[in-house]
Amino acid sequence: MGRQFFVGGNFKMNGTIKSVTDIVHHLNSAPLDPKTEVVIAPPGLFLLLVREHLKNEIEVCSQNVFDKPNGAFTGEISAEQLSDSKIGWALCGHSERRVILGEKDDFVASKTKAALDGGLGVILCCGETLEQRESNKTIEVVTTQLNAVAEKTKDWSKIVIAYEPVWAIGTGKVATTNQAQEVHAEIRKWLAETVSKEAAEATRIIYGGSVSEKNCKELAKEGDIDGFLVGGASLKPAFVDIINAKQ
Repeated sequence: MGRQFFVGGNFKMNGTIKSVTDIVHHLNSAPLDPKTEVVIAPPGLFLLLVREHLKNEIEVCSQNVFDKPNGAFTGEISAEQLSDSKIGWALCGHSERRVILGEKDDFVASKTKAALDGGLGVILCCGETLEQRESNKTIEVVTTQLNAVAEKTKDWSKIVIAYEPVWAIGTGKVATTNQAQEVHAEIRKWLAETVSKEAAEATRIIYGGSVSEKNCKELAKEGDIDGFLVGGASLKPAFVDIINAKQ
């Protein structure tokens, strides 16, 4: 059995009750590749709405999770609360939270562990800035981000790694197929050396960064690209074409 193709849709801070409901109805009725695992991450306000109306074959993901089980943490949400609400996944380490909200590697690792301990799957994001890529530090940056998580958790069976070069998120720039495959292969090598050969074989490594219906099929052909984390395009009908990239 090969790794199951995985496509995540990150709505970010976009949508209204009507537009999010429209997306859900579109996904419910669209012909989706049954071999692809699909997970969507609406804004927190709409998590319960989406879970109530979305067909069970598609999972729902929180864009955030806190690293404590409960308590006086205004504005935060716990793994237990998400699990209780039948939200099965959480995003951790997205570059927008690392850059804009100052989340450090250690905090991302703590959040990842809390989510896993709470029974959630985690889409764990990593990636480098343009300056870091041009300084040939891509692999160093990515493995540093992943090492922080490896120090806190040994079980990677419920982690999907999303490689998202920061310079390609929402910019229209996309890593070339070769650039993406090269980093994915290095991440898989890191998994084999740091976690286990079994984890390297089984862990899905997905690509994010201006993925569209135009480039998804080419990227999906690569041996170490196991799917996509889609931003802006997940709000559009073309998201279905990305889900069906392997067909």
